[in-house]
Amino acid sequence: MTAFARNQWYVAAYAREVGRELLGRTVLDEPILLYRTEDGQAVALSDRCVHRRFPLSQAPSRLDGDRVMCGYHGFTYGTDGRCVFVPGQQRVPRTARLAAYPVVEQDAFVWVWIGDRDPGATVPPRAPWLNSSAYTVVSGMEPIDCDYGLLVDNLMDLSHETYLHGGYIGTPEVAETPITTEVDDGAGIVHVSRHMDDAACPPFYAESTGIEGRITRWQDIEYHAPCLYLLHSRVAPAGAAAPAADGSDPEAFHVEVVYAITPSTQKTTYDFWAVARDFALDDQKVTDYLHANNHTVVMQDVDALNVLQKSLDTEKPGYQELSINIDTGGLAARRILARLAQEGETRAAAPAAGAAR
Repeated sequence: MTAFARNQWYVAAYAREVGRELLGRTVLDEPILLYRTEDGQAVALSDRCVHRRFPLSQAPSRLDGDRVMCGYHGFTYGTDGRCVFVPGQQRVPRTARLAAYPVVEQDAFVWVWIGDRDPGATVPPRAPWLNSSAYTVVSGMEPIDCDYGLLVDNLMDLSHETYLHGGYIGTPEVAETPITTEVDDGAGIVHVSRHMDDAACPPFYAESTGIEGRITRWQDIEYHAPCLYLLHSRVAPAGAAAPAADGSDPEAFHVEVVYAITPSTQKTTYDFWAVARDFALDDQKVTDYLHANNHTVVMQDVDALNVLQKSLDTEKPGYQELSINIDTGGLAARRILARLAQEGETRAAAPAAGAAR
């Protein structure tokens, strides 16, 4: 079981999902209510009324201006979580307050800070392509019934594309090509690269780019623990020039694949996925094709991970796991996640500054 890393930023929703309708999500076992104020600011509060724990995201709970009114007994809360009204009495109990979560809206995501301390200057990692006019984006979210560490493993080792996603994004060269791995433990970032100079062009790229024949295919992973995964994908006809020293790369097509991996509970995960491309920007046929095909690929992962979790649940204690060269990036990610989880526990256990000893 992958331990939760607290005092971290996590994606709770796409910005487009958060509006004047009350939205409930569970992040790290914490029920969270999301909505927008009348002036458009995203708010994240505990999704349980302090009175009888009724979920505030459930009807008949509703918004009254920027305040949330519980649909069970009418307890009403401001955007800071403070209760401003209780039925049948003038005095509002001092302890009648919801947890309010720090929120950052960035790159099409609504991020929430889950922890017992203020984030201070800590900010979420970036995925700027999702809001860039230079890219066209397709995206979605799928819940998975698995430990979030299994999705991290899945994405860090793309050799599974050859077998699980054959006919979509997988070709033999993905599994056959060695990887290089770089780890920045301090920053919590893992880089895994696989450069294929002469590979078959899978349908996902052949249909969207129009390339015929063999291709140069680069896959450069950049994982920012615990939540954000970026795959910088470069595709060009075999023999095309490499990127210039100034970064220009006119002979290639570029796709930025983004995953936000958000633990919901110990065995459920939100899989936020997005694909941003820098070609055929206004071609709706290409957009529809990439959305449908990437959704199929995501669901192949979802189905496999659901099965894998059930299999792991039946393993006897002490079973031995086998790892090989292709697992280098995933193992580095596991180590970083374990460290972040331990640091979160240490912070939670430490006495507050100035506390009595």
